[in-house]
Amino acid sequence: MNTNVKLANASWEALFTAHTALMRGFKEADSWSEVSMSEYDVLYTLSKQREAIRLADLREGVLLSQPALSRLVDRLVCRGLISRVTDDSDRRAVRLALTDEGREVQRIAGMAHAADVARGMRALDDDEMRQLQRICEKLAQSTRPE
Repeated sequence: MNTNVKLANASWEALFTAHTALMRGFKEADSWSEVSMSEYDVLYTLSKQREAIRLADLREGVLLSQPALSRLVDRLVCRGLISRVTDDSDRRAVRLALTDEGREVQRIAGMAHAADVARGMRALDDDEMRQLQRICEKLAQSTRPE
């Protein structure tokens, strides 16, 4: 495929500008009384897992550096929202999982954040949201290693 560089960059800039504007609005919302957006991101990523996961696997789902993620996980463990469990396949490693309290905090913040997201997306009709979802999924899929 011969990609038009100018159009590709204009499209990326539009996507990035929309993302920045939406994230700014989400950050200013009242959804973050119990946890910060970054903490919620970690709790949400863990909530989607069927079992405890390694820190490296968690890092694939969040936009934090490894040192920043390690510090954040330490804080969430101290608050009782995440637990560390020994990895049965490698006794030297640990896996991370939500505690019951962490799951409840994530659920409550998630409901508020979902309402914020719906308000943020109100400029689009249902067909446009479906089209945006397909485009974003296609972009995400194209960046995954084979």
